[in-house]
Amino acid sequence: MQKQDPSSTQTGAQMPPDMLTTQNKNHGGHELFDAHEIIAGIISMLDQYQMYDQHIQDPELKDILKRQTAFVTTMYNTIVGSFSTGHDPLVPTQQYKMIQNHTSTYGIKPGPPKKPNQSVNELSDKGLSAYMLGQTKSLASLLAMTALEMTNPVLRRVVADSVPNFIEMSYEIYLYQNKHGYYQVPQLNDQDMALMLQSYTTVPQQNLPQ
Repeated sequence: MQKQDPSSTQTGAQMPPDMLTTQNKNHGGHELFDAHEIIAGIISMLDQYQMYDQHIQDPELKDILKRQTAFVTTMYNTIVGSFSTGHDPLVPTQQYKMIQNHTSTYGIKPGPPKKPNQSVNELSDKGLSAYMLGQTKSLASLLAMTALEMTNPVLRRVVADSVPNFIEMSYEIYLYQNKHGYYQVPQLNDQDMALMLQSYTTVPQQNLPQ
C-alpha cells in the first residue's frame, strides 16, 4: 500500500510546509475544541438575530440589534483570523459603545403571569429582547471560560478582550428591557440593604505596588 503524504489533501493538493508548521504548532488540542465552540456560538447568535429582525416592532430595539450585529460580525472575523493563523488579526479587537443611559428603575409592578407562546404570532419585543439578552450573556460566560484554556497568546488575548464587549451588549439590552418594564429589578428593604452593604470592612495594606 502506498504511504500517503500527510501534507496532501483529499484532492491531492499540497499544503505549503510553512502553513502546516504554523497551523499544527501554535494551538493546543483542547484549545481547538473550545475555539470551535465559541465561533459556532457567535455564528448562532448572528443567525438568530436575523430571525429576530423579522419580528421586532420597536425601532429602538431594531437599532440595538442592527448595531450589535455589525459589531459582532467584525468580532467574528477578528476571532477567525487569529484562530486560523495564530497571529494578530487584520482587524484588531474593537470596543462596543452603547447609546443607552445607565439609569435603572427599581421595584416590581404586578402583571399577568408568564407562559410560553403558542404560535409565532405571539412573539413580542419583550420576548425577543429577552432572547437577545440570553445569547449575549451566554457568550460572555463562554468566552471568559474559554480564554482560560487558550495556549496561543494572540487568540487568548482576542477572546479575553471580547468578553467586556458581550458584557456591554448585555447591559445595553437589560437597560432597554428595564426602561420598558420587561426586566424588573426587586430590592431589599432599607434595613436589610444597609446591613448587607455594611457586612465588610477594609484592612490595612502594606507593600503597595509602585
